[in-house]
Amino acid sequence: MALLVYVDDLVLTGNASAFCAQFKAYLNNCFRIKDLGPLKYFLGIEVGRNAKGLFLCQRKYALEIIEECGLFGAKLVEFPMKTNHKLGVATGPLLSDPTQYRRLVGRLIYLTLIRPELSYSVHILSQFLLAPRQAHMEAAKRVLRYLKGTPGHGILLHSGLDLNIIAFCDSEWGGVSSY
Repeated sequence: MALLVYVDDLVLTGNASAFCAQFKAYLNNCFRIKDLGPLKYFLGIEVGRNAKGLFLCQRKYALEIIEECGLFGAKLVEFPMKTNHKLGVATGPLLSDPTQYRRLVGRLIYLTLIRPELSYSVHILSQFLLAPRQAHMEAAKRVLRYLKGTPGHGILLHSGLDLNIIAFCDSEWGGVSSY
C-alpha cells in the first residue's frame, strides 16, 4: 500500500484492495474523509485507465502554460531545443523583468515529471535563472511550441509489469554521521 499526502488531499493505492478499504475505514474513524473514487486528476496530472495499464499525462497543465504565454497561435516545432544551441554564450540583452522567465522554467520543471523528453531542455534553461537573456526566453518559448504539438504525451505504466519501489538513504549529511 502507498499513501500520498499533499496538504489535505490523499491518494491511497495498493495491490490488496481489502487492506486499502480497511485503512480507509480507519482514516474515516480518525477524521472524516470523503472517498472520491478512482484517481482521475491530482496536482496537474491526469490519470487514465484501460486494459493496458495507467496512462499519466499533464495535457491540461501544458495547455495552461501555453495559453498563459500567449502561444496558442505559434508555429509548431518538432524538437524542444535546437541542436548546437549557444545559450551558454548568449550576449543579448538581459530581461528587464526575469520573473516571467523564472515562472515559466519552474512550470516546465514540473512538466518533466511525466515528460522526461523535456528534461535536457529544461535543465539547460534552468541554468540561466539568475540572469536570463532574451535568447533564453526565446529558447523557453521554443519548448512551449514543441509542447503545443504534443500536449497529450505522457507515460504508460503497463499493467503486466511488476513495479517495485526501491529507496536509498544516505545516512550522512554534510560529513556528519547520523548515529
